[in-house]
Amino acid sequence: MIEATLEPDVISYSAGISACEKGEQWQRALALLKEMREATLEPNVISYSAGISACEKGDQWHSALMLLSEMWEIKLKPDALSYNAGISACEKGE
Repeated sequence: MIEATLEPDVISYSAGISACEKGEQWQRALALLKEMREATLEPNVISYSAGISACEKGDQWHSALMLLSEMWEIKLKPDALSYNAGISACEKGE
């Protein structure tokens, strides 16, 4: 029997990060973003937006803003969802 191996890609990582957001697991979402980079995969706007949303749901405004800043540093233009999640995170912050 032939053994198949699957390697995660940007889409599967982004789906995982989005699932973490919905499950309010912001720390795991950030860990998956880090894992992506270590696997030499470039997170895209969807990956970052899901991470920012996860931080927003976890009341982690500082981490959400760090991700927005990181997007600009790597020349990845945030979209409306990215900004809305960042703004919402700040609104919830103390």
